Order: sequence, then C-alpha cells, then structure tokens
Amino acid sequence: MNAEKQEIKVRRVSSRKRSRDSLKSHLTPAKKRGSTSLGQCPDSTENGVFTSAMADIKATEYCSDNEDLFGDYDSILGDSSFLAKLDYAEQDERQHGLHCAANTDPADKPDADFTSLRSSKDSLLKQACDDILTDSILDDFRDESLKDLPATQREFQEEVLEDAKRNKRREGDKTSTPFRNTDGTVEEETERAFGNKTASSPKAKRRMTDQVKRALLCNAAAPSSVSRTVVLKEAVVSEEISFAMQAMETVSAKTTDLGPFFGLPTKVKDLICKLKGIKNLYDWQETCLNLDCVQERRNLIYSLPTSGGKTLVAEILILRELLCRKKDSLFILPYVALVQEKVRGLASFGLELDFMVEEYAGSKGRFPPMKRRNRRSLYIATIEKAHSLVNSLIETNRLDNLGLVVVDELHMLGDGSRGAVIEMTLAKVLYVSKTTQIIGMSATLGNIKDLQKFLRAENYTNDFRPVQLREYVKLKDSIYEVDPKEEDCFKFSRPLNFKYSSSMQKMDPDHIIALVTEVIPTHSCLVFCPTKKNCENVAGMICKYLKEEFLLHKEAEKALLLRELRNSGNGSMCPVLRKIVPYGLAYHHSGLTSEERKLVEDAYSDGVLCLLACTSTLAAGINLPARRVILRSPYVATDFLKRSQYKQMVGRAGRAGIDTMGESILILQDKDKTMAKKLVSAPMEICYSNLMHDNGKGVLSLILSLIGLNITNSLEQVKDFMSATLLHVQERQLCVERSLWEIVQECVGLLKGKGLVAVSTDAQGEILQVTKLGKATYKGSVDLTYSDELYKDLSKGLESLMLDSFLHLVYLVTPYDMISQCKPDWMIYFRQFTLLSASEQKMSAAVGVPESFVARKAAGQTVKKNMNPVVVKRLYLALVLFNLLKETNLWSVAEKFQLSRGFIQTLLSSSSAFCSCVLHFTEELEEFWPFKALLVELTRRLSYCVTAELIPLMEVAGVMESRAKQLYNAGYKTLAHLANADPSALAKNVENLYKKQANQIVASAKMLLNEKAAALQEEVDDLLMMPLDLPQL
Repeated sequence: MNAEKQEIKVRRVSSRKRSRDSLKSHLTPAKKRGSTSLGQCPDSTENGVFTSAMADIKATEYCSDNEDLFGDYDSILGDSSFLAKLDYAEQDERQHGLHCAANTDPADKPDADFTSLRSSKDSLLKQACDDILTDSILDDFRDESLKDLPATQREFQEEVLEDAKRNKRREGDKTSTPFRNTDGTVEEETERAFGNKTASSPKAKRRMTDQVKRALLCNAAAPSSVSRTVVLKEAVVSEEISFAMQAMETVSAKTTDLGPFFGLPTKVKDLICKLKGIKNLYDWQETCLNLDCVQERRNLIYSLPTSGGKTLVAEILILRELLCRKKDSLFILPYVALVQEKVRGLASFGLELDFMVEEYAGSKGRFPPMKRRNRRSLYIATIEKAHSLVNSLIETNRLDNLGLVVVDELHMLGDGSRGAVIEMTLAKVLYVSKTTQIIGMSATLGNIKDLQKFLRAENYTNDFRPVQLREYVKLKDSIYEVDPKEEDCFKFSRPLNFKYSSSMQKMDPDHIIALVTEVIPTHSCLVFCPTKKNCENVAGMICKYLKEEFLLHKEAEKALLLRELRNSGNGSMCPVLRKIVPYGLAYHHSGLTSEERKLVEDAYSDGVLCLLACTSTLAAGINLPARRVILRSPYVATDFLKRSQYKQMVGRAGRAGIDTMGESILILQDKDKTMAKKLVSAPMEICYSNLMHDNGKGVLSLILSLIGLNITNSLEQVKDFMSATLLHVQERQLCVERSLWEIVQECVGLLKGKGLVAVSTDAQGEILQVTKLGKATYKGSVDLTYSDELYKDLSKGLESLMLDSFLHLVYLVTPYDMISQCKPDWMIYFRQFTLLSASEQKMSAAVGVPESFVARKAAGQTVKKNMNPVVVKRLYLALVLFNLLKETNLWSVAEKFQLSRGFIQTLLSSSSAFCSCVLHFTEELEEFWPFKALLVELTRRLSYCVTAELIPLMEVAGVMESRAKQLYNAGYKTLAHLANADPSALAKNVENLYKKQANQIVASAKMLLNEKAAALQEEVDDLLMMPLDLPQL
C-alpha cells in the first residue's frame, strides 16, 4: 500500500476489544472480507456528512478514541509488512484465476444445460482460486530480501521457500485435485479447464492462509534464540498492525470523521491547548458543535453575549471544513486589525495541519485567488475584500470550492453601507452555490427570525458568560444596581466612600477617580469616553490624583513600553502618553497610529497598563476585557447610546480565567435618568437591511455586479434574485412608498442612464449586459457615486501625465470619500505649494488649482473665480501623501500639516486600498493601459510607506515599521531569514519581543513564504502541463 497515494478516512473507533470478525479490513484477503472489495466501497452518507470512497490521493491521517493514529501508527502505510504483501499477492492470483476461468468455454460439454454449466463453472472458479495460489505467490517473493524482516516472519519465509524448492523437484501426479458434484461422483473437469497451467502444481496443496497460521503457531510454540530486543521490536510491529487494522476496519467511506475531537484529529485539540491555552470547551460550545444542523451542514446563526467564546466554535468548524471536507473557507471580520490578528493566530495551525492562511485586507489579496491543487486555503478578509473575493470566485466558476463562509458580527448587516456589502456577499453565495455553508456569529438581536429567513438558517442562542456580569449606574454619590424587574429599574446598592477635597470635586464631579482606584492597579479598568479629546483629558486628570506608589508598580516594564513608543515615532512621542504611562494609564482612540495602538493593547493585555481611557470603537475591535468597565457618559459624541453599543461596552467586563466577576458602571446625570432606564431595559434592537441606504446605492451596486457576473441577464432574473435578499424579507417595513419590483426597475433605468448597463434584444426579449465602464466599476469595487468622476479624472490625466514625481499619480488615487474630512490650512497649503517643482506646480494648475488661487486664499483675499472645492481639497490631501512618501516619517508630516497622526495613517491606508481599486478599474479599460504598471508600484509604496529594505519584513502580518527596523538591525533582513528563524533566538535578539510574539512572527513568515513558493510552483505546473486541446493524428 502506497502511503503517498492512499487516502484513509476513518471513523472514531473504540479501544475496547473486538471480535476477530471486526478486524477484517483492506489488509484481509478478499475471500475473508466477503463481497465488498477494496475498489467497491459504496458512496454513502451518514448523518448528513458527505463521504467518498478511498481514492489514490495523499494519505489523510487518522485516529481512534484513545489513540491518535494521525501521527503515531502510520508506518504500515509507508512500508507494507510481509503478511500484507502475501495477502495482496493472493488477491492478485485469485483475480488471475478468475480471469482464466472466464476465458474457458464451459459449453464444450455437450449435454450440459444452463444450470449445470453455471454450477460447474462456479466450482471450477472456486477450485482455481484455491489451487493456483501457492507456487505463484512464492515466485513473487523469491527475490525479496530477508534481512529486514522480524525473526518470526523471516523463519516463516525461509520455510515456505524451502517447501517450494522441494515441490519443484517432485515428480508426481500432474493433475489438479478433483472436486465432487452434487451426486458424489468425482469429476476430472478441472484438468480440462485449466490444462497445463495447473498440471505442474503439487497434489493436495494447502491454502496460503493455512500455511501462515501453521507457521505462526509453530513459531509461538518453539523456543527461539532471538534476542529480547528483536522480540520487543516484533511486539511493536504487531501492535502497529493491530491498530492499523482497527482503523482500516472503518474505512467504508461512510463519514468524513478524522478523529474524536468533533470529527478532527486529537492533534487539533493539542494545538488549541498549546497555541491558545484552552484545555476544555464550555458546555454551550460542545452543544453547538454537536447540533444536528452543524453535523448536516445546514446554515446556522448563533448568538451569545460578548466574551462568550463564539470565535472558537467558528475556528473549529473552519478546521473541519479544511481538513475533513477538503474545501476552502472564508472568515469575514469587520476591521483590518482583527484580520491581521486572526492571520497571526491561525498561521501556526496552517503550518501544522497543512493549509494556507491568506490575508485579504487593505491592499492585500489576489483576485481571483491562487488555484491550489494540493492544499486548501483559509481566506481571512474584511467585509469589502470578502465581497470582491466572492465576485472573483463566481466569475471563474470556483464558488463551489468554497465550502464554508463564517461572518463575525453578523448584526453589522444593519450598519449602513458596510451592512449592504455583507448582504450582497451572502445573497450571492446563497443564490449561486447550493453546497456552501454559512455560519453567522451575532449579538442577540430582536428580529433574529428575519436573518434566519434570509440565510435559510437555524438559530442557537445562549446567555452564557464565562464570568458573571453585574451592571450598575451611578447617580450623584450613590451606586445603584440595574434590575429591570424593579419598578424604577435601579436598586440602591451602596454609597461612594471616597473623601474629595474641594479642588478634586471641581476637577472630578463624576467621581471617576474614586471608581477607578477601587480596582487599579491590582485589577484592570476600562473607561469609555464620548470623544477622543475626552479620553486624553480623563486619563490626564486621573494621573494628577494617583499616589506615587503607582509609579513603582511594574516600573521596568513601563520604561520599556515608553522606549517602544518613542521608537515607533522615530524619536517622537505623544506628550500625554509620556506623562500618563508611568502611572500605568494610557488612552486608546483613532488618533493613535496603528503601531501605537498595538503597543498599548499588548501592554494592557500583559498587565503593564492597568487602565485605558478609550472610545466606543475599542469595544467593537480587539477583545480587551477588564475587571471594571466605566461608561463616562451615556453618549457617543452627541448621540445617545444604542442598546447594542451599551451591551458591547459592558460586555468587556470580566476576564475569563482571571476574575470571578465583572462590573459595569454607567455614570448618569439627572437629565439622562429616563433615557437610561429605557436603555438598560429595552429589548434588543432590530437589524434592518441597508441595501436602500443612501438613496438605494446598495441596490444599484448589487444589480450592476449581478449583470456583470452573468448571474442575471434580464429584469425577471434580477427580480428572482432580489426575492432572496434580506431587503425582500423586510419589504413591508422598508419599501413603503414603492414595491421592491418598482425599485429594481428604477435602478436598472439609472444604470442605463449612467452608461454602466446596456440593453439588447433577442427572441427571448430584452437582455441586460454591462458596458466596459460598468465592468470596470464593479470589478474595481468603485463606488457608483464616483465612477464617472474617476473615469474623467483618469482620462484628463492621460492627456498630461507627469511622471517626474509621484504627485500626479498620488492625486489620482486620493480617495474621494476622505475629502469631506479635509479642512485646508491655507498658510500651510501655500507654503507646501511653493516647495513644489515647476513641473509639479504646472500639474496642479492643470487639475484646477493654480498658485494664484492658493496665494490669495492664504492672504485672506476673496477669489472671484469659482474653484471646484472637491479638487482643491483633494490636492491638499495629495500633498500630505506626497510628503509622506518622500519622508516616510508620519510624525514629521503630521506636525508639518497640523493634522493628527491617526488621521494621516487612516488617509494612507485608505489611499492604498483605493489605489488597488483604481488598478483593477484600469485593467478593464484598454485606454488606461499606461496606468497598469505604474499603479502596481504605487500601491506597494502606499501600503507600507517605509524604506525599500523594510518592505519584505512588513509583508508579514502584524510586523509594523519599528518592529521591522528592529528585525532588520538584528540581522533578519529578508522573509527567508524570518521564516527560518528560531523563535527563542529571535526573542532573545530583539528587544521587547516575547516568545509568543516571536512564534507568531515566524509562523506568519513561513506561511507567507509557502504561499509565494506555491504561487511560483503553480505557474511552473501550468507552463509544463500538456494542453488539453492538443491536435492529434
């Protein structure tokens, strides 16, 4: 049996003793096994799990209940034992005998009728199978080497070979053993049927199996001079064979089970314990994984409170899809930071279990994805990238290769334009593929049945929390427990015991200092603030009244954190952080760079920081739990909290495995008391479709892509597709003035008017087709609002494209949706304008911003000529990006333009993503061919914005600029250096790099290197593959 070609799919087996019959397997000769042979395993299903017969493909590892055959008991597949070879040889000879019998014409017997002919033939076949075997089998093994066999097997083979020699020397009766028919007379038909073939065989030969039994019994009874070491080795071989036969006994292709851990090998359970530190699953997780709908691969939505452990269930289901069903999986997450964190976390699993982990976020991702022959892929994507990925799979007819789609934060279906993109993605998967399973993780929703109907899914809900949560509100000097059963909703709990001086009372009227000092520094605390500025102010205020002993708590670790923060800013550091970090405090909001946020998050998780003052975005992002969560105000900016936001924030209270209880305290003013009662006692919010958001922009984009992907090509087909959307489920609530059918007709008319869709007529009626511009728009994922404008800007740019600097190209890829956030400082604008070269100033005038206009605005003079404000603001943002590309120092650019470093980094990441979109847009339009090569390099530069030597290191998920510099200076200068690094040495050579982080970096680098190597190998294979349409003679 060849291990390289054999796939074994094994059900879980018990370690208890079995009867001898239960051990019949593929190593058992065909006659003993009965009628079902190795090549005849029927396709079947068991409990809805897809199955397949054994095929000649790479071996799949397997295990039993108590012993994981995935790793230890597999050598029998690599080098078959002597007994197994005998069995196979016996089968071969039996088949040969059957063939000979089939070629013999029983009709030679003149008086035979049909019944007697069949009886005679059956007897002949049986006798042939019994008698032909011995000599020919021995011939097969005569040249085999005996030196590597165990002692008992070696003695047996020597004896059999000696018998064979003696038999050949004999001169005796040349006829085969006669057989009797029903009347007891002896027939001599065998000799006539088989001729001289059997004439040379000895009389009354024994079956090989009898000889095997006799030899084994003799060996067991006879004393042996074999050493104890050899005996022990033989015992191991025997045990190995026993385990392998038990495993193979279940290879009837009835299940895709590979082991006892929810159908996965125990190796997966060990990896979860090793890499995640999780030894046992919660009861609800086991229940969820054993649901009938999960076993039968039906769609599922499961809803639990924050921090309940939803993600682990999804990861186990993903691993099952990749390993058991051999299908690709897609994991959709809402934010780039979450995608990068998940890529880092699952890269080690990919390396150990042999599947690819691919990142689709920002400008990363390949469309369509690489088609892999021997490996499965896990695509981890943001919402927008997931939509583009699904489009590319539909376009290339590969969506059926996608076995599972997992959506985190499914309730974001109700979140504006991003919710519309999620709905479009899932609706396409449901409509095009009937085999792709969809799993949604959601917060508890008030209308979960609408989502069930849309996804054709079942629902599992549980209110489990690993740590008990107690909700409180603070009014004046008292703490009240939230109890919706109470008439007033709030039940008095305790007064606040903290002595305030008059100055403190003025500084801190809400008693935040009193609330936080009850838990820090021993425990952790999160303070959610309504605005970014308020975060910094609250953290600074708390520091003023903390005792000096706070400075001594983990002093060395905090000093190291300050050093890291300074390195991330190339020597610059936020003065607020410089002041508050020594006390164990920090703030966290979008004004920080991604590198600063990562450092702060890691320090908080490690206990170096004990308090974070943060905005509501932290609650929706990385999981950073705390013993106590304080809501500074029931507002986000000027909007009163939604119940979902409130639940998400308070859900961060309580750290599993650390705290026995979590607390949340909402600080209220008297004027907010009534609204707060509704907030804490109201039912969960309703999740509505957002395809009609922003004047139906989602419906327009959806219809355009449906026509472009050939999913639909007529109004009736569009109507049919739309009936499978969440919008259709909620049509009564959302389509009050017009029906959905009327909206569809109107949208198709708008697409025709924009020149994105054309109509042709054939015998069947009107056919809808996308124009070239329409195809470029949906393939580039360009917002329909800006597609016309982008086309005009690119066309105008071709007329006078300036290539002696990046400024013109940067202007063309500056995202339109960032313009509304830009308020130019005219003095800075003029100063930067004067620093441009003559050709750059000429380009600025060509796009519509002459120097005279900027000078007049800087001088405070009125400008009579009307200028396009969109162009003016877009050029200002382009100047910011242009400076960033030249200097690669975000801090200095932020200071130069008086903008927050967080805003500049957001602008940079948005520009790199939009540049990637523009690249795909231009690839579909022949007139824009010059942009193709130019934008590839610009996308790369905008994605990393560092010196060229650091780019290979920053391609690794989670490696930021300062870490890349550390790695480069430590001698790890390429991706290959990182992929082959020893994590222990890496952690030792790089400052402030923990072993866990080093392991993740090395695993991510290996995964990326494997991905690049696989891509090159696929190209080689494609080049060397023989064309299928090669002309023949």
